[in-house]
Amino acid sequence: MSLVAIVGRPNVGKSTLFNRLVGMRQAIVDETAGVTRDRHYGKCEWCGTEFSVVDTGGYTSNSDDIFEEEIRKQVLLAIEEADLILFMTEAATGVTDYDAEIADLLRRSGKPVVVAVNKVDTGDKMFDTYQFYSLGLGEIWSISSANGGGTGDLLDEIVRKLPEDAAAENDHPELPRITIVGRPNVGKSSLTNALLGSERNIVTPLAGTTRDSIATYYNKFGHEFMLVDTAGMRKKAKVHEDLEFYSVMRAIRAIEHSDVCILMIDAQTGMEAQDMNILNLIEKNKKGCVLVVNKWDAVEKDSNTMKRYTEALKERLAPFNDIPIIFTSVIKKQRIMDVLDATAKVYANYSKKIPTSVLNEEMLPEIENYPPPAWKGKYVKIKYVTQLPTRSPAFAFFCNLPQYVKEPYKRFLENRLREKFDFSGCPVRVFIRQK
Repeated sequence: MSLVAIVGRPNVGKSTLFNRLVGMRQAIVDETAGVTRDRHYGKCEWCGTEFSVVDTGGYTSNSDDIFEEEIRKQVLLAIEEADLILFMTEAATGVTDYDAEIADLLRRSGKPVVVAVNKVDTGDKMFDTYQFYSLGLGEIWSISSANGGGTGDLLDEIVRKLPEDAAAENDHPELPRITIVGRPNVGKSSLTNALLGSERNIVTPLAGTTRDSIATYYNKFGHEFMLVDTAGMRKKAKVHEDLEFYSVMRAIRAIEHSDVCILMIDAQTGMEAQDMNILNLIEKNKKGCVLVVNKWDAVEKDSNTMKRYTEALKERLAPFNDIPIIFTSVIKKQRIMDVLDATAKVYANYSKKIPTSVLNEEMLPEIENYPPPAWKGKYVKIKYVTQLPTRSPAFAFFCNLPQYVKEPYKRFLENRLREKFDFSGCPVRVFIRQK
């Protein structure tokens, strides 16, 4: 599938156009310049032609800002991997030095370029667009990404200029979605980059570097899935700006749409209240979970440190005692493959389907040995068990008096299921139904 990269200097409306092209509010849009940092992918379909769109941060140069230097690298990477470049400028400000610099870059790249002049909301602004012919990139297209004016003609031009032989690549709707979550600055983007083996996401020592939830296709070492990096989630009281509020909302939505979550915590601070909140959110959404203790290299250790740390964690995590715990140092690339293996195992447990005959064979003798307690002289008889066709493991036990089966007995059934069939890292739901 062809890839179209939207590039331009900060605050010309790239993310607004990106959201319009992919038909959903996928990228965060704000009046502030420099909101978008990482590359952001989506799909666009126009007149029967489907192509991928990548939104990039605003291009600047010679800046002292730690983010702007990193954003510039991301823009150059996007230009390198794109089949066509959509160069966005803005009518009101005219041709700036940055525009000229980007135009020079694009001419040298040798890729097909379409120039869009944004924020042409009224007819009289059309006169401001002609100066952009001086960039020497051919035809100019006037658009308003906020209200959609001129985007149809622009898309016609993009489709016309797309290379015919762009490699067809299948979309990956059936792949497991693995989401990396945690508080700010625990190393989520560093883990993503280490797994992918490239600087896919911007990493800086400042908390809150990642703002959007960024999905990337991963296919290495026998593992294939969509890997989603999210923004750090802080307590509500500490979220002061709108941007961070949207980032946290995106992270929560990423958890809702995932199959397995990798919850990262900082080895030095341990499992804090906010980490427990995130874990409860994962559990509430019935997702698989792997706990990664990062920055393990920064902890002073003796021969029993890991064992003691694991025991303390399990106490804190109770009753979710069978979540796999991996100790890593992402910077030193220690035990990163263990994280992948544990995640693959949890996903296998999460999507496990057990035949009804096997379930009854294993569970009915257990129920006979330890039947539900009688209630007011009435005896509960469980006759039959089956797995429900849900995404996460869920089981229905059919009996004569479901209203008399209380929570403790449901927990007993859940523990027996975990013991027999290994659901480590996964939530298991038990339903008691009328036979």
